Amino acid sequence: MDLDGGSSSTISTGARAIPGRPVRHGALYQFTQQNLPACKPVLTPAAVISTFLLMGFIFIPVGLVTLRASYSVVEIVDRYDIECVPEEYRSNKVAYVKDDSVSKNCSRFLKVPKSMRAPIFIYYQLDNYYQNHRRYVKSRTDRQLLHGLGYNDTSSCRPLESSDDLPIVPCGLIAWSLFNDTYKFSRGPSELKVNRKDIAWKSDRNHKFGKHVYPFNFQNGTLTGGAKLDPTIPLSDQEDLIVWMRTAALPTFRKLYGRIEEDLEADDVIVVNLKNNYNTYSFGGKKKIVLSTSSWLGGKNDFLGIANLFVGSFSILISIIFLVLHLKSPRQTLWRHSLRILE
Repeated sequence: MDLDGGSSSTISTGARAIPGRPVRHGALYQFTQQNLPACKPVLTPAAVISTFLLMGFIFIPVGLVTLRASYSVVEIVDRYDIECVPEEYRSNKVAYVKDDSVSKNCSRFLKVPKSMRAPIFIYYQLDNYYQNHRRYVKSRTDRQLLHGLGYNDTSSCRPLESSDDLPIVPCGLIAWSLFNDTYKFSRGPSELKVNRKDIAWKSDRNHKFGKHVYPFNFQNGTLTGGAKLDPTIPLSDQEDLIVWMRTAALPTFRKLYGRIEEDLEADDVIVVNLKNNYNTYSFGGKKKIVLSTSSWLGGKNDFLGIANLFVGSFSILISIIFLVLHLKSPRQTLWRHSLRILE
């Protein structure tokens, strides 16, 4: 009796494969079974010591070069949020910054330590400001920034999607909290021109902010946040807003304000006339103004050079330790070990 119901024809004989089972050859089968040819380096003492020495000889020069580039950057940092508060308001800074009847004008004097070659970048720095907060980051609508009033779904901008039953352009907490301190610079009797063009990414200006989208009903509510926007200028040209809308990942960050395109000599005294408008006092934040040159590596950043020096020095130290251990008790080679067993 044929119990298989004719299934015997499906079973292979000899070299034929059984249907449903993987073929025991080919790259896929060898990969899943981990039978592919692989490089298995023999970690001899000489190879390990040479590798660590090579790493040290590479990382240490790279660290010295990057550290030198960082040291070549001249940077002036001045915190002004405390000194620019009148003496009578020092005990209640929040009341000072919220009182529109009190002048917010302030002057700071910065001495140039070394000659600074143009362009000199102007940044404002905020400390203890969490732009990476989840609710803050989500409070925006990228499509509205690109299409304006033509895009109506602004639910992600809550709680600032509308005011007086009218939509807000741009909506959301990020735009509402736009930084609004202003700076003017002078050296002696002459004013230093500040170039505020091209401070935002070109990709943001061209592809994320509409050229025909204008601010609408912005900062018109009872609760005013930061700076106001000119309703006659499209969002693609409001570079302060574009810079601010690119939120920072860390609570201490700098954002580009502009550029001074004149050289500053050593011992020059720069007068900064600023308006201390932005409220960082209610959450214990700090405000600083930064003047900085740049190098081929960018701004001042010692971490990269120090990290390379540390890795290179540590690699050389490890190679020396391995060399001493190898000289003190060398590892037996395989053929010598086999001869001893035979004896």
